[in-house]
Amino acid sequence: MSPWADDVLVLTEENFEKEVGQDRGALVEFYAPWCGHCQKLAPENEKLGASFKKAKSVLIGKTYENVATAFKMEEDVVIANIDADKYKDLAEKYGVSGYPTLKFFPKGNKAGEDYDGGQSLDEFVAFINEQCGTNRDAKGQLTSKAGILSSLDALGKQFVAASIDERKTIYLKAAKSYLEKGADYPKKEIERLQRILDKSISPAKADELTLKKNSLSTFA
Repeated sequence: MSPWADDVLVLTEENFEKEVGQDRGALVEFYAPWCGHCQKLAPENEKLGASFKKAKSVLIGKTYENVATAFKMEEDVVIANIDADKYKDLAEKYGVSGYPTLKFFPKGNKAGEDYDGGQSLDEFVAFINEQCGTNRDAKGQLTSKAGILSSLDALGKQFVAASIDERKTIYLKAAKSYLEKGADYPKKEIERLQRILDKSISPAKADELTLKKNSLSTFA
């Protein structure tokens, strides 16, 4: 039975090049099965991976089970790990001499960078958010920053071209409703969306409603 959670990607010699250094960021733990420190770190990695699981820009391996859980909805994020004791050639290639060794591979970067930050779930989540442009909390939920475009905030409540079409559409819909339904619409709609969010709904639906709620906050 594997000691790792499903949200952490298990890397091997066969899939390492395919998964790491491609079109999403990857946090990789080089571990050894017999390493006590690695076993202590595993639960944190699982949560992290789950939080960013659907993020296209981040890849997270077994290293942090809790971290993986936190990012399971992010397609740009991958939390992964690799048995460096088994795949010694890869460990040597990346200069791994002790366990666990954590490396972050930015999008398109196959060289990797040493991760020397904190090893708590909150510290891992903050690091991934900063490096990959995501907005997740330790529970895997979107933060209040998600869906808010700084370019729009800087211009008050004016509308400008957005770099992300989906979020741009959300803003435009919110503006149209604001004009058609009156000044009270944003506040009432935010309250309605929050009532739905307080219920038991799927993670994907929660993300969708949170993005809408955050975009409406610009007009409330």
